[in-house]
Amino acid sequence: MSYMTITTRELSDGSDWDTNLRNVREHRMPALIEMGATRVTVIRTSDRTSAAISEWPDQRTRDNAMHLIEQVRGKIQANDGFRLTGEMRGAVVAEVRNAVELI
Repeated sequence: MSYMTITTRELSDGSDWDTNLRNVREHRMPALIEMGATRVTVIRTSDRTSAAISEWPDQRTRDNAMHLIEQVRGKIQANDGFRLTGEMRGAVVAEVRNAVELI
């Protein structure tokens, strides 16, 4: 069963959204894929906030990547201008992919 994480971030005062989002696209998102995530989506939720949804094949893969994720957060956060404001995670228990597929 797949496993999802949702993290929320806020852009630092005075930081440029486009520049910082480019850093997220070029560094943070590929790093998650390299660690085993199967999909990463970033949603802009306001002028200064975003949410990232990461899909993992299972909880074990996500848990195995946790120490690497912490390292990436520490290293990249200084460069990408976003600070972590929240995180939720858990197993996918229901999903609709199209009108005929339900799990």
